[in-house]
Amino acid sequence: MVSALTRLLLITCVILPFHGAEKLRKALDRKDVEYEKCTGNDADKPNCTRIAAESDSRTSYLNNMYNSCPQGPAGTPGREGNPGTNGIPGTPGIPGRDGIKGEKGECVSEVFEEPWKPNYKQCAWNSLNYGIDLGKIADCTFTKLRSDSALRVLFSGSLRLKCKTACCQRWYFTFNGAECTGPLPIEFIIYLDQGSPELNSTINIHRTSSVEGLCEGIRAGLVDVAIWVGTCADYPRGDASTGWNSVSRVFIEELPK
Repeated sequence: MVSALTRLLLITCVILPFHGAEKLRKALDRKDVEYEKCTGNDADKPNCTRIAAESDSRTSYLNNMYNSCPQGPAGTPGREGNPGTNGIPGTPGIPGRDGIKGEKGECVSEVFEEPWKPNYKQCAWNSLNYGIDLGKIADCTFTKLRSDSALRVLFSGSLRLKCKTACCQRWYFTFNGAECTGPLPIEFIIYLDQGSPELNSTINIHRTSSVEGLCEGIRAGLVDVAIWVGTCADYPRGDASTGWNSVSRVFIEELPK
């Protein structure tokens, strides 16, 4: 239910201001006609001065009448407008100045290397049964195509060492009669410790073993690759055997460094 006080406020703040404003508007229209006559040389007449003062008073009254009512709540913000269309493209800018002259380049000749071709060889022997303790066991000649390449070598075969006291034997590769120095020798050793003379005298175990490695610094051409047997430093030699009752082989392959 709307209270009497609320209805009174609605009449006071809504209806009466509009009613009074309408009457005042008609009166102002009449006064505006009179005020327009008070222009130019007649503005200083007593009657024109009174009309101007009444006009200012009525304007102040209207402002106070509308400002006396309470302000309503703010309305809901409106939606954002649609994006505007793209502007007209600008004119192209002025071309920039030339840059500083660069330094003179170097002339490099392009080198085309030949594709690497496989180069390998295998030498094999059936039942070498080589019982020497010092010396060359077998060799295999290989043609090396490049000086800047490396040789990969592999020996696979049966090895045996026996002795009654502590002994050591060493198997190793040579290239044209010299051991590898690029970087180190390629070798394989067997060592037997001192034990019971009766037991050591009966040990005779042959085992298939292998030794391999890479050797650099060998020039191109024919290379004599050999496998040797010898003693270990500071140890006596024993009874060595190579290639007993089995196949022995040396495999050689040239590889790019």
